[in-house]
Amino acid sequence: MKIRVYYEDTDLGGIVYHSNYIKYCERARSEVFFKRNMSPTLGENSGFVVRNIEADFLATATLGDMLTVDTSVLSVKNSSTVLLHEIWKDEVKIFSMKVVLVYIAEGKPSRIPDIFKEVFQSY
Repeated sequence: MKIRVYYEDTDLGGIVYHSNYIKYCERARSEVFFKRNMSPTLGENSGFVVRNIEADFLATATLGDMLTVDTSVLSVKNSSTVLLHEIWKDEVKIFSMKVVLVYIAEGKPSRIPDIFKEVFQSY
């Protein structure tokens, strides 16, 4: 997924504020479902929640930069999945994040529905 850095994404020093990299990854993850005309939820009381994030800030991005967010699936289990997001500026990797997502239904961890497993396994 391509993302352009806008003024609102930057801090006083003119570089992308650290939390925005996580937002970019979330957008890319949601876009995987939207491109399939799906929602990443099956209703009001279900969806994926973040259990853990490991983030590496490797270089900076600045106003006007075009970034590419790549997403890959590292594993899919019964109620969780592990994804790797990498953000690139041209050929330079500037951010990497491993995220553990747990599927929640009715307030508790639940088996990931097959339709979502198929999406993750199609990566």
